[in-house]
Amino acid sequence: YKSAKSVGMFLSMPKGEINTDPILQHAIQNGKIVYVPQVGQNFENCDMELLRVVLDDSSSSQEIFHKSWPRNKWQIPEPPAEMPIITAQPGDIDLLVVPGLAFDQKGNRLGQGKGYYDRFIARMTANETPLPLVAVALKPQLLLDSDIPVAEYDRRMDMVVLPNEIISSQK
Repeated sequence: YKSAKSVGMFLSMPKGEINTDPILQHAIQNGKIVYVPQVGQNFENCDMELLRVVLDDSSSSQEIFHKSWPRNKWQIPEPPAEMPIITAQPGDIDLLVVPGLAFDQKGNRLGQGKGYYDRFIARMTANETPLPLVAVALKPQLLLDSDIPVAEYDRRMDMVVLPNEIISSQK
């Protein structure tokens, strides 16, 4: 994170996910380029892009930038229509912070089941483009006695950050 010039970051669901607002605020205040998900209206397509956050001078530094943004089907904020559309391309994001329902000690991730992040990560890492993957999670999301089932398209997280523990996967 310290050396990343750009960070892709999920915007937290209203319940059940760790709150990413403090890290988003930190990234913006420290001059990092921030990309956030946009799913849009076609939820059955199960596709998403990460858009560069472009703030205007009227944005309050006291309020996290996405609080006034429109919300999607899951009540997650998405970039407003008036924000310039700058879509992440392979190599644009130095670090991707990924959500999930559960994680295991090996860094495997169980998502929501629609494959939004799986497809996005596959596109961003085509042609061996590096993209470090870090999951942030709450302690109950870590499976201690079992492994997450994985498929050929699943990508192991490089790191899983919990409130009191960091798990680094051994590749």
